[in-house]
Amino acid sequence: MNDFLNFKQYISTDFNENSKVWIYQCNRLLTITEVLNIEPYLNEFVATWKSHGAPVKGFANILFGQFIVFMADESMNAVGGCSTDTSVRLVKQIEQEFAVDFFNRQNLGFIIKDKIQVIPLQQFNYAFENGFITKETYFFNNVVTSKKELLKNWIIPVEKSWLSTKYKLTQETFTSLN
Repeated sequence: MNDFLNFKQYISTDFNENSKVWIYQCNRLLTITEVLNIEPYLNEFVATWKSHGAPVKGFANILFGQFIVFMADESMNAVGGCSTDTSVRLVKQIEQEFAVDFFNRQNLGFIIKDKIQVIPLQQFNYAFENGFITKETYFFNNVVTSKKELLKNWIIPVEKSWLSTKYKLTQETFTSLN
């Protein structure tokens, strides 16, 4: 588990804590070759990222071979919708080229037995009821929106995540609140 919590060393330290963050979770682990082929796309994007014609202080990285993380420091220049759309187009291009899915928000990432496991939201109750996931299982909270949240609340126990508000925690199981 400690290896997963050490991700902070891969996040740029010279960005404001309120920098905007976007996380795209892949439906599967990328191969080393795929990561090496995707990194130049990310580097080129960050080097040329603009918002309303002004350069964006940006960051992009692939973490754990499964997550693309973008960050934009808005302390100098705000990021508009069009510049956000360009990052989305890049991720969609990567999806097509490498036959992966980064946009299925129903796929949830957990750390189980020191590996990232992706479980569809529809199977969450089953996984929890059968002990595959517990309240203490670490969850990738991909809805964080700032650098500060990324560093503090990206990888958290299920019981501290939005899942605990969607499902009522009990001793033995979660109960859907829908």
